[in-house]
Amino acid sequence: MPVIEGHGVRLRDAGEGDRERFTAVLDAPGVRKWWGDPAEAVDESCAPPEGAWCVAVEHGGLVTGLVQVWEETTPDYRHAALDIAVHEDFHGRGIGGAALYLVARHLFETVGHHRLTIDPAVANEGAVRLYRRLGFRPVGVMREYERRADGFTRDGLLMDMLAGELVAPPPAR
Repeated sequence: MPVIEGHGVRLRDAGEGDRERFTAVLDAPGVRKWWGDPAEAVDESCAPPEGAWCVAVEHGGLVTGLVQVWEETTPDYRHAALDIAVHEDFHGRGIGGAALYLVARHLFETVGHHRLTIDPAVANEGAVRLYRRLGFRPVGVMREYERRADGFTRDGLLMDMLAGELVAPPPAR
């Protein structure tokens, strides 16, 4: 992915040099409660599996978050799925919205996807509100979608967006 700047953030391909900062992002209590143990997510972000890639989100010269992208390239089902994490010290500043908007626009306009999905926990109300503001729509609840380390499960909300539904956010602050 090329470096993309706009809406107060800078996005670039993630790599091994981002491991320490990604761990700090994912290990912050307000993020960890939704992501769980950061070790696996950091491994996937710094060395993504085939069909996936990760973007470092920078704001004010600091890596404040990450966006993971998985692409389904089968022609009849072509789409991309997203995950995002922003360090809790930067929540509420528009950084996540700006980053998702830029990644979504890249996936629609440059890569050629027509549909994106995202799947927050139903209980993650802040994330669900953000995704709705950007144009994602609820598709349905995936019951007992995620098994947590404590053995409990939680429901996930499948949301999607078509190319013409993307809404630009205000700039990050």
